[in-house]
Amino acid sequence: MSFSPNPYKPIGTPAPGPAPYYAENPYAPPQPGQYGYGHGQGPNQGYSGDTKSPYEGERFKPKKRINDPIFLILFIAQLVGFVVISVITVSKFGNAGGLGGGVGSDNTGKSVTLNYHTVILLLFVTGAAIILSAIYLILTRAFTRAIMHITLILSILLNIGICVYYWITKYYSGAIIFTVIALFSVLSYWGYRSRIPLASLLLQVVMDVTKHHPSVYFVAFTSLILQAALSVWYTFTVIATYVRYTPGSPTCDFGQSCSTAKVIGFIIFETFSFLWTSQVIGNVALATLAGGPFGSWYYFGPRDAGLMPKHPTLSAFVRASTLSLGSIAFGSLIVTLLELVKMVLNAAKNSANADGHPVEACLALCAECFIGCIESAVEYFNRYAYIEIALYGKPYIQAAKDTWRLFKDRGIDALVNDSLVGMTLTWGAYVTGLLCSLFGYLYLRYTHPSYNADGQYTAPVLLFAFLIGLQSSLTLMSAIEAGVSTIFVGLGEDPQVLAIRAPELFALIAQTYPQVVQGVPRV
Repeated sequence: MSFSPNPYKPIGTPAPGPAPYYAENPYAPPQPGQYGYGHGQGPNQGYSGDTKSPYEGERFKPKKRINDPIFLILFIAQLVGFVVISVITVSKFGNAGGLGGGVGSDNTGKSVTLNYHTVILLLFVTGAAIILSAIYLILTRAFTRAIMHITLILSILLNIGICVYYWITKYYSGAIIFTVIALFSVLSYWGYRSRIPLASLLLQVVMDVTKHHPSVYFVAFTSLILQAALSVWYTFTVIATYVRYTPGSPTCDFGQSCSTAKVIGFIIFETFSFLWTSQVIGNVALATLAGGPFGSWYYFGPRDAGLMPKHPTLSAFVRASTLSLGSIAFGSLIVTLLELVKMVLNAAKNSANADGHPVEACLALCAECFIGCIESAVEYFNRYAYIEIALYGKPYIQAAKDTWRLFKDRGIDALVNDSLVGMTLTWGAYVTGLLCSLFGYLYLRYTHPSYNADGQYTAPVLLFAFLIGLQSSLTLMSAIEAGVSTIFVGLGEDPQVLAIRAPELFALIAQTYPQVVQGVPRV
């Protein structure tokens, strides 16, 4: 494991505004010969005299129109439906006394189904997720390159470990697929490792910009708190649904019809609503940061230069949560549906494997992996589409088309696809989710709630704990990803600006990907 001998170190005092080393000048195109380039020479040939305004193409000042209103209405309708179901089920859950249970209680409550014991457990899990997410972000800034190397190695070891486990347990369909994945990850290690210096420098630049814009942390932690509150609300609702509609539950004595079909139907809708709303919360935060502090830093320069608009974060939030909310809900719905399909395929795989049908299990696993790849690609693509929405106020379809053209025509696809920043932050989110699941397991193991005497509820409780930890962490990490992705979009549209904002980063990009900083066509 080796590290670059010249790690990035911001220069300057902690005064307001980005570190002077990479943001000492306000927005202006470089003059011929600046940074070693000029007309007819250098890797940025053809754009050095560009005088494109920061407000070009309605950037930061979009038309006041509601985009994608149909999806805005659908999102509001499903949220209202979730609220109604939650009020009905939780109120009956309270009337039933929650079936007993409490902090650290042992063999308490009725043994029919989940009780307050589990609610308190998942409340603890939510608090742990918030703390773990914040700690990981702090460690990432302090040890950027080391953590990138570690996460890369851990990703490979995880693939190998899953492969070995499946072979040992004779789950041959999964073993074959993960053997291919493990081999691919091992072979690609050296390619990823060589790109760590660029990804590390990019991540450090973004984190240093955030140090001088407290609104970044305010938006991130506000969205995290909202995400945590939604997770708790979802947890109460799911447990209350189990209590109210599970056959044999005491609440059935109140004249309510109970059935397994009702439990499954309500749980599916509640999970769908939770995933969609969680996606929207995170993506509104992303759009707020991209259209606020990060976009303003890229196109206007530091705040003390006097060119940045007043209250850019607030303005971006208003646009994202009103005029562009339908577009954000549109993109979020696509990912939510893919996630639900993947969950169904996972259940089918587990069922086929338990019934001793390896062929069906293998087909289900292949389909699940295929859907998972599509979901990851859509999430990755959507992040840049949301930045187009945040900067220009575009509808989702138009933003998606422009993003695709940006990837294909602006010469940044190699840089985007090779970035390790997303891997580093996503791995942190998965680690947080796994630690939350471990916490939940240990709590169940040592408190022995009566409803879980035979271990029948261990799996769903651990799943809920993992989802809470994962979603909470991803929301916080999205703040940093917003900055990284905004720089990529700005680099594709106006690469000369980055030469002013972060000369060292621009030089490393020009050295690693010379095609990225060549002349780019104007729309």
